[in-house]
Formats: sequence, structure tokens, C-alpha cells
Amino acid sequence: MMGTSYYLGDLNPGEHLAGRKHLAYGGFFRSNLNRRISLRGHVMSGVVEAWDADSDVLWQQNRNLHFRNNITEVGAIVEINYIDYQIGAPGTKVCAYLLTGLGLYTHMPQALLEEEWFDLEPLGTEGQETTWGEAYGVGSYALSGLALPFGFGFKVNLGPFAGFNLEWAVRKTWSDYLDDVSGIYADPLVLIEENGELSAWLADQSLSTPGNRDDNTGLMRGDPGRDDAFGFVTASVTFRVGKKPTTCFN
Repeated sequence: MMGTSYYLGDLNPGEHLAGRKHLAYGGFFRSNLNRRISLRGHVMSGVVEAWDADSDVLWQQNRNLHFRNNITEVGAIVEINYIDYQIGAPGTKVCAYLLTGLGLYTHMPQALLEEEWFDLEPLGTEGQETTWGEAYGVGSYALSGLALPFGFGFKVNLGPFAGFNLEWAVRKTWSDYLDDVSGIYADPLVLIEENGELSAWLADQSLSTPGNRDDNTGLMRGDPGRDDAFGFVTASVTFRVGKKPTTCFN
């Protein structure tokens, strides 16, 4: 499987396929229970990246945050074909299908500073692992989690032994930290003292602060009420490795 990956979250609130594109790739093994239902196991990997500077929203442009995240997922998928489909079967050229399943993903958000990418989770940019974070109930976030894939695709027969797939699937997660952005700005003085200057610098890159404030402490940095999601749009080539192509068509 090869294609591209993207994400939905605080730096891209609702536009599918937005953000800076990277190559996504992976592979799967599919077992056909019958011509309508298939099970498959897969491994997928892709980088998602988004910048506030690319947004049309002035508030995001002023926030001026960015991130990239290399996400790897292993999972199990159920495919439900709209019509009977089997590689090599005469008369079956194109078949649409729905998919859903369960995945386990790992990730590590990063930010760029002076041409070097830094891991963000250890820096605690929203006050994680600090006295300020403890006071405001901000805890560390997990670098792995469960994902719920759902989407659709099309299968095309290429002959007796091969097929071609196009697929679009989004993953619901239960994390708001794929982009390292969720809650409110932490006190930069506490970040400098307890997590280091790099943490404070990457936590707040705003172009300006409202009113006569010295910093953004306590103001909204993200939307904690909505979890992040990621997705893959892929093309793949599949090959029969089981029965002969002329077996059991009718």
C-alpha cells in the first residue's frame, strides 16, 4: 500500500486531506471469508504535518504553532463488499466496499527549531510534569493508543492473479495530543525553570499577545473538547496466494 496521510485536530480542525503531505506506506494480508466479507491484518506508517501559518484563520496564524508526527499503526480490518467479488472471477471488474476495524498506533509529535526537529512529549509544552501542570490537572499523554478505522474503497480485478485497490480511511482516536496541542498555555517561567528554555520556546510562538499581557498564560492554546484523528488515502496491488484462480467461481 502506498499513498498519503493527514490529520484532523487543533491545527487542522475540519478539512480532510489538508496539511503538508508525506508518503504513507504499508502492507496487509487479506483472508476472504466469502465473496462479501473479508478480514485483513495490516501495518501502516505515515507522517502527518500541519502549520498554523498555512491557515486562513487569523487566530491560528497568530498562534503560529506547527508539528509533524510519524504514526505507525497495526490493526485488523473487516471489509464488506457491495457485490460479490473474487480476484480472477469472470464478470467481476469493479467492486466498492466499506471497512472498519481496530488498530493500535504509536506516535511522537515534533517541532522544528533552527532546522532541527525536537520531540515534544518529553518537553511538556503544556506544563506536563511541572508544579504548574499538577495545579491545573495537566498530565502526560500516551505515545500509543487505540484507533478506530472506518472508510471505503474500490477493488478492481487485474486478471486471474491480481487486483488493484483504492482506499480512504479515517482513524478516530481517543487522544488530543497527536499535535501536542490541547489545553491552555502554561506559565513560561515555570516551563523554563522545570522543563527548560526549549520547552517554553516551543510552547508559545505567538506573533503577538492580547491586550497588555506579558504572555499567554492561562489562555486557550487548543480545544480540549475534541480528540484528534488521522487518515490514509492509499493505492495497493493485491495478489492471490491461495487457491487456483479457476476454483469455485460458481
